[in-house]
Amino acid sequence: MNASTLYRDIATGLFVISGVLSFVSGQFILSTMLFGTASLTANLQAAKPVRI
Repeated sequence: MNASTLYRDIATGLFVISGVLSFVSGQFILSTMLFGTASLTANLQAAKPVRI
């Protein structure tokens, strides 16, 4: 596990936890946005520089 994977996993976890907390408190639009952001951070791959 490298550092970028660790940071991505931490960010995904924070988005999911904050989405659950906002869902419980009744802020449904915010929780939807946070769950979507968690999905994007979990599935998108970081761009790597290419040598020309």
